[in-house]
Amino acid sequence: MDCKKALTETDGNLEEAVDWLRKKGLSTASKKAGRVAAEGKVIAISNGSRGVLLEANLETDFASKNEKFIAFANTTAQVILDNTPADVEALKALDYPGSGHNVGEELTQQIASIGENMNLRRFAIEEVPQGVVSTYIHMGGKIGVMVGVESAVSDEAALTEIGKKIAMHVAASAPPYLDRASVPEADLEREKSVLTEQAKSSGKPDNIIEKMVIGRINKFYGENCLLEQPFVMDPDQKVGKFLTAEAKKLGADAKLTGYVRFALGEGIDKGNKDFAEEVAQQLG
Repeated sequence: MDCKKALTETDGNLEEAVDWLRKKGLSTASKKAGRVAAEGKVIAISNGSRGVLLEANLETDFASKNEKFIAFANTTAQVILDNTPADVEALKALDYPGSGHNVGEELTQQIASIGENMNLRRFAIEEVPQGVVSTYIHMGGKIGVMVGVESAVSDEAALTEIGKKIAMHVAASAPPYLDRASVPEADLEREKSVLTEQAKSSGKPDNIIEKMVIGRINKFYGENCLLEQPFVMDPDQKVGKFLTAEAKKLGADAKLTGYVRFALGEGIDKGNKDFAEEVAQQLG
């Protein structure tokens, strides 16, 4: 499509079309498109009751400190917060502020300018009808978390700080589920099956085995459900109890409505190629 547009813009002149592509940075970007981009940053922003997590990738940790990349990632996160796109492709079609073109085109410009393949990999939006969405960034963008805290507490700053502490817990503990109700039935049945077989190997009677499984399922909930995990800043109380107690001090109830945790590059196949091999390939 870019080639077609270039030819249209230059009335079919091949040489001028190549120059048009080069001026737009598109030819440079296409050469880098196949390179793995697993570094970068997770960006977290919030306007109070609404928050965004965005993972923006490029090839090297060094380039992730580039001011142009950071500005691009932050601006794109703000575009998401202001417009609520359905997915990354919809995001790329939105106007990029102050540029005269869209987010996708700005991404291409950034690739040409920074000199590395880049990608807007994923984003998430969290919102509460009343309360705050608190965010936390760990290790300069290696991990990002946001949590939704619904509450009528009037002290937004204090409520945000409570939410941030829970977000820090999520960053450290990476809970798979919010609470018991959010555990998928298939996951629960698989766990029960494993625990039942383990209990049967003890040789105990069936009624004892049943009690053993119930106890171990409760332990499973305690280890994997955020609200039932021991709070990292005070292991003597669970996360849910911490939230209830802290909100009560502020004069209202509070409810954790959801959370999102992004770890930079998780799930990306980085391959086994080392730097020396990559340089050798580029030199032919």
